Amino acid sequence: MSNYFTKTSLIWRLTVVSSFVCVCFSLAATNVQGQLSKSTRGRKASARTTAARATTAKPQAPESEKPKIVAVVNGKEILRSQLAAQCLSRYGKDVLESLVNKYLIVQECKRRNVTITHQDVDAEIATIAKKFNISPDRWIELLQNERQISAEQYRRDIIWPTLALKRLVAEKLTVSNEDLQKAYESEYGPKVRVRMIAASSPEKADKLLAQVRANPKQFGTIAKKESEDANSAAARGLIPPISRHIGEKNIETVAFALKPNEISNVIPFAGQYIILQCEEHIPATKISPEFEKTARDRLKDRLLDDQLRKEAEMLSNSLKSNAKIVNIMNNKELRAKYPGVAAAINGQKISLATLGEECIARHGPEVLEAEINYTLLQQALKRAGKSVTQQDLEAEVDRVAKMYNKTRAEWLKEITEQEKLSVKAYTRDAVWPSVALKTLVKNQVEVTDEDIRKGFEANFGAGVNVLAIVLGNHRTATEVWQMARENKTKEYFGQLASKYSIEPVSRANMGEVPPVRRYSGQEIVEKEAFSLKPEEPLSGVIALGDRYIIMFYVGEMEPFVAEMDNEIRAELQREIHEKKLRLEMAKEYDTLKQMAKIDNYLTGRSQSGQANSPQVGKPAQSSPQLVRPASTGGRSIQR
Repeated sequence: MSNYFTKTSLIWRLTVVSSFVCVCFSLAATNVQGQLSKSTRGRKASARTTAARATTAKPQAPESEKPKIVAVVNGKEILRSQLAAQCLSRYGKDVLESLVNKYLIVQECKRRNVTITHQDVDAEIATIAKKFNISPDRWIELLQNERQISAEQYRRDIIWPTLALKRLVAEKLTVSNEDLQKAYESEYGPKVRVRMIAASSPEKADKLLAQVRANPKQFGTIAKKESEDANSAAARGLIPPISRHIGEKNIETVAFALKPNEISNVIPFAGQYIILQCEEHIPATKISPEFEKTARDRLKDRLLDDQLRKEAEMLSNSLKSNAKIVNIMNNKELRAKYPGVAAAINGQKISLATLGEECIARHGPEVLEAEINYTLLQQALKRAGKSVTQQDLEAEVDRVAKMYNKTRAEWLKEITEQEKLSVKAYTRDAVWPSVALKTLVKNQVEVTDEDIRKGFEANFGAGVNVLAIVLGNHRTATEVWQMARENKTKEYFGQLASKYSIEPVSRANMGEVPPVRRYSGQEIVEKEAFSLKPEEPLSGVIALGDRYIIMFYVGEMEPFVAEMDNEIRAELQREIHEKKLRLEMAKEYDTLKQMAKIDNYLTGRSQSGQANSPQVGKPAQSSPQLVRPASTGGRSIQR
């Protein structure tokens, strides 16, 4: 149900065009000899000419002109060949598929005499920027800051393919008045705010329907406890408002027919059984005539982009089925037979050197940063006379897998699929840095009796149950606090939370938040919470960073465990040691990074190694990715 409402953002258009530009092509290793032998010098030259017209960014320098050294770390050189190899191991497959896609588009443009000029690309960028009332330069800057896409990459890998695809499928791109009107009604027309309960069987749905109809005011509470849709259950059944012409027609018809507080019958939907309760009908948004044209133009562009995505996918499938594509890089026998060649497309070769440079162009800075971190840690281990063994790496993977109640094989399968990394890349980028840092600092960590006492209090000790409202500015916080002071009841405070709190959990749950315990990491919140009493249940306005919190006392929470036994003590010892160890790891990394002399020729940045003393326990922005820790969960009001 979450797809009923989609927010538009400044980067929306980029997301749209990227999705159809980067179409995946399967590379089949068949008939390789015949395809490679059909390549001719004239055909290569022609394709190169078309590709040159296609690429509007500054052409890359020949490989011989590129610097062989990309970085120097405390006197240790990192070679371009090393960087290319690491980029290929991480991103070679995806970049090759993207290159194949681009080559096919270039060849199709040549076949149809379609040419995209520098001026075409500039005009398209200006048009996109104008839609957001910013200059082209500012638009490019936003892409670099928010999406880490360089101007060169944007022009070459996104705008040019987009324009080429538009030209190739232009005759099929049309938006009817009916489609535009439906989109307008979906965006600006009336909506219905509802709560939802989802069940996997009709029997359970009928049982829940009887419960909520017997007590309609408890619909949200029952949704939280019983709904099988986790996202809406966490918000007491609330889902984004339902609009016309989006999603399942039957759901829309039922929702719009409901009156406020009315509960629907059970609705079969996508293998589940849905119950809706109407919260309110939201009237259509009124748009002044001078802005209506702009709104319709924006919606038309969106519809055209949707069509373009579909037509581009159909075109790519057609090009793929008619092309002769051979993946040599991923075939051991073909690699031996055609050294230095990554793939062949209709007889035209893509060299490994070309693919490596393309990988550097797209992912070089981030991969080089990882290589710099890797080099720093290697140097530190050597100075300390320590090393990381294969046994250490396996133990670390096993430790993390156990935290998630998985076997090593299950964990590696999950993490590599989620992150789209090979086991080798995951081990090098995540596991090895964690183990290296632990090896450097493990003798510096001590867990004291005081640490264990505080840990016991934080996890098993007494607490305070409160309602909370989180506000974004002091003025609003003061106004809400004044309203709460004039009616000091739990029910009224909950209503204020559902109306004013900007924090999703407290807003959706009438102010309910996890209990506040001692030593949870927010001392000012703890102090205020433990000072509240039944006769004075309302807290003051608590400033916490850029947020303001108001709490309402609900009651004391008895300790989970009266006394600490050996099992609890051992578990606390392990957890606290791990947390203190990670703080020391962060401190050690900061020290290594800030005191290092680094020249990064790829990004043009250098540091002399004469930095100030690092802040204890605060990871640098570019800290290496550590093995993903288990979630500790929220034990206090979350910002």
